[in-house]
Amino acid sequence: MVTNKSFIDAQDFRAMVEIGEKRLSDHAEYVNSLNVFPVPDGDTGTNMSLSFKSGAQRVANSKAQTVGELATDLAKGLLMGARGNSGVILSQLFRGFSKAVEGKETIDGTELAHAFSKGVETAYNAVMKPVEGTILTVSRESAKRGVRKLNKSTDIIEVMGSVLRGSQKSLAITPELLPVLKEVGVVDSGGQGLVYIYEGFYEALTGEAVPTSTLADSFADLSSLAHYDNQIDLEHVSTGNIEFGYCTEIMVAIGQGETVTDEFDYETFRNYLNELGDSLLVVADDEIIKVHVHTEYPGHVLDYGQKFGSLMKIKVDNMRMQHEEVLKNDYTAKVAAAASPTKREKYGIVAVCAGQGIHELFKSLGVTTIINGGQTMNPSTEDILAAIKETNADHVIVLPNNKNIFMAANQAAEVCEDAQVAVVASATISEGLTALLAFNADATIEENQEAMSEEMGLVTSGQITNAVRDTAIDGVDIKKDDFMGIVSGKIVVSKPDLQETVLDTISKMATDETEIITIIFGEDVKEDQAQTLVDLVEEKYPDIDIELHDGKQPVYAYLLSAE
Repeated sequence: MVTNKSFIDAQDFRAMVEIGEKRLSDHAEYVNSLNVFPVPDGDTGTNMSLSFKSGAQRVANSKAQTVGELATDLAKGLLMGARGNSGVILSQLFRGFSKAVEGKETIDGTELAHAFSKGVETAYNAVMKPVEGTILTVSRESAKRGVRKLNKSTDIIEVMGSVLRGSQKSLAITPELLPVLKEVGVVDSGGQGLVYIYEGFYEALTGEAVPTSTLADSFADLSSLAHYDNQIDLEHVSTGNIEFGYCTEIMVAIGQGETVTDEFDYETFRNYLNELGDSLLVVADDEIIKVHVHTEYPGHVLDYGQKFGSLMKIKVDNMRMQHEEVLKNDYTAKVAAAASPTKREKYGIVAVCAGQGIHELFKSLGVTTIINGGQTMNPSTEDILAAIKETNADHVIVLPNNKNIFMAANQAAEVCEDAQVAVVASATISEGLTALLAFNADATIEENQEAMSEEMGLVTSGQITNAVRDTAIDGVDIKKDDFMGIVSGKIVVSKPDLQETVLDTISKMATDETEIITIIFGEDVKEDQAQTLVDLVEEKYPDIDIELHDGKQPVYAYLLSAE
């Protein structure tokens, strides 16, 4: 495995594109299953895969010998083959990337990070009404993390690793930003597709396969019985609620053909089409215009496009029919499942945690079964065995997330006869969440246990809770009802003021290497209080990303992590 690298050359870039394309293509159907926004037509994975394949083929056929030229080839191929909302946005991410590296034979870590940022800027400019919780958010947050890494290292491997981790982190919280994702129980499909591409990039640079960032079978999707079990019948995305029924795409050769009557002006063109529907994307260079829009009148879009040039490509899909097909398949799957035994899965993951918000965080990262418990609520060996059986899997990983649960978890693993069980000894919620980033559905359970244990070693955990009596521990004087700050199991702070306690605790966790601090607030903390705290932390640590989640956990006012 390559662990450090000073620059990317043409050969490296070709490999990145090739493996990124394969990674996305291999998981296109899974990305399709996540597709609920902006319309649940089940084609995001297909569109992204075909779009990126068009760019990859152009790179493969190119004789270019510089990164700048190959990036231009990738961007041009993507633009020509861009399909769907996600495909067009993807084309713009790499169009901006290509502009940033234009004329460069090789690129270093600084240039790579800024190229991703330029891609984000270009993509946002192309979208009429950007929505958070989508591929745009994932691309932005991952690029920010790459740029922030430059404060500590310009090594290509480290920068690309930071971009990848940033994309994975951002993807995991998309349900918190886009309500329809949270309601259905999925992450954003376009964001997931981008993560797969970045995983391929990282694999190409290091020579080592990246663990798949999601456990596909664990997510609820549009073909999952979990929707019915949870009384979620997709009414919020029913066919009748689709306002603009035709996904319309055209490509116009500017100034060509007999129908030209107007000179192309980007703002005028985009503003006119914006009145015809939603989900509008218009991108253009000196030769072509690419349009994606959801509308009731696709003919109007075609007619308008012809005023500026000849129509090179036309694609019109009836999204109402597509959605009816999704619903029909969903019903068929339900009937088939009811008539036959439930399929046994290869992997299941069990996590012990308390608080609805924390439950959702673990599920968003692939956990299949939650045991409600933790500090003061330690589950028994029997409870853990029942959860292992509930996964209906051949191989099960258990995350105890508390030292007091280690013994029961290990005992359950020893006596379980239904599955092969491995315990990843996560002592805190933060360690458990971090460990999940290293899970690989294609690896053996022993390999996963080792990789996940190693990954959770990268995080420093902190907890804030109340003291129940006066005492002195580890040289810290503690008064009853004070707030205690605990770092890696050791009490380091005790104060009567909650906010001061959190800030002091974080100061003992953050180092020069820290890239991200995660704050999870509990059931007794109000959201505005937590946001005020975040503002103070951001002011004190301007070079560190701060993430805030509503965990709704008992016992701990705040759970903290520094990575």
